[in-house]
Amino acid sequence: MTTTYTALGRQRRIFVPPPAASLPPPAPQDPPIYRDLMQTWADRGRALPGRHDPEWVRLAAPTVTRGQFSEFSDFPAPPRDGR
Repeated sequence: MTTTYTALGRQRRIFVPPPAASLPPPAPQDPPIYRDLMQTWADRGRALPGRHDPEWVRLAAPTVTRGQFSEFSDFPAPPRDGR
């Protein structure tokens, strides 16, 4: 940001974008050997970084027993004695 002054002496800050030459270079592409490996894994149905994995979602999902979140349950309710 650059500071400027008005005729009344007040400060103002304005945004001045940096010159294009000072921007970082774009990220390099993956090497061909890595792209080929990713394609081989994808063809075999393997999990890949950054991609949706339905098996992981299934395994990481919480286990819910029947009636755990409702009043109908196979398990007896705890006593309601004010504890």
